[in-house]
Amino acid sequence: MSHFLVDQLRFSRRELQRCLDGVTDEEARQRLQPMNCISWMIGHLATQENSYWVMRGLGKQLHPELYELVGHGRPASTPPLAEMWAAWQDITTEADKFLDTLTPEIMQTYFQVGTEQDFETIGTRLLRCIHHYWFHIGEAHAVRQMLEHTDLPQFVGDLSTAGYQPEK
Repeated sequence: MSHFLVDQLRFSRRELQRCLDGVTDEEARQRLQPMNCISWMIGHLATQENSYWVMRGLGKQLHPELYELVGHGRPASTPPLAEMWAAWQDITTEADKFLDTLTPEIMQTYFQVGTEQDFETIGTRLLRCIHHYWFHIGEAHAVRQMLEHTDLPQFVGDLSTAGYQPEK
């Protein structure tokens, strides 16, 4: 059984997918400034999960080219939607291997970054990742509204798989 916050991250991932269901490559690559394009958002979220859970948690590196393309502080880009979804899927699948090991005790520990201790606990990193998803879900929803999409999903979706669970 996974930790409650891991379930919340997985719910956030599903909400991102639900928010972007039906978006075409052409739409996903449109940049309505000052916002980033939707495909960038997907890749950007993948870079965070890659950095936290795959690189720090598992000691692996997937899609090293992603950071230059969609990393924090990098110049704006409009990458292909299919490539960003594929990278996101690869990274989140691998990240789950680390996330499935988290316990309340591990959540209170810190990653080591080189010879330095990370500045936030693993639990705080997990909260940061969840909130980052919701920031970009809102931004992606705004982009879709500006693209005049109709019948957009209503938020928040079905919480039946991610409802509150007391910490054990």
